[in-house]
Amino acid sequence: MKFGGLAARFALVALCALATTVPAQARFWQCAPYAREISGIQIFGNANTWWSQAAGKYERGNTPKVGSVLAFASTGHMRLGHVAMVSAIVSDREVLLTHANWSRRGGVEYNVRAIDVSANGDWSEVKVWYGPNGDLGTSIYPTKGFIYANGAPKLDNGDSDQVDTSRSQTIATIAPVGARGIVGVRD
Repeated sequence: MKFGGLAARFALVALCALATTVPAQARFWQCAPYAREISGIQIFGNANTWWSQAAGKYERGNTPKVGSVLAFASTGHMRLGHVAMVSAIVSDREVLLTHANWSRRGGVEYNVRAIDVSANGDWSEVKVWYGPNGDLGTSIYPTKGFIYANGAPKLDNGDSDQVDTSRSQTIATIAPVGARGIVGVRD
């Protein structure tokens, strides 16, 4: 056997061994499957279709509720839209979101800040925490509204839906893609 063939076989065996050592919960998440997993809202397909698919199946509105999913409209930068679950209400114009694939491809962020910047206070435009900035992002995103879940959310990081919002500063940290739990509220 030539050295190249032996090296290739060894590399394949090593790759298989490494693949089996990664925890089952370590995944590359897209926003829609993650939102479905934690909210219990059984809508499938790209995020930009969730709002219309929810019609007749789930209540919809423009008031945030814990466990509801905020459906973002498609934009030039975000052609497939985005969905994120409301994990806490801070005020009538600020919520905390738990979502995937926002600040880092495939990563999950827990309890990150989103604010309503719409002129009418109807959550039709928002700014969302963006990890690389360490603050709210600079973009304003159009939204369709909130899709209300029929049950309580399933947060997989052990947090309850009660978040201490008395802190004046929120700092998010991001773990590498493939790690579980990626972002949380810290001071």
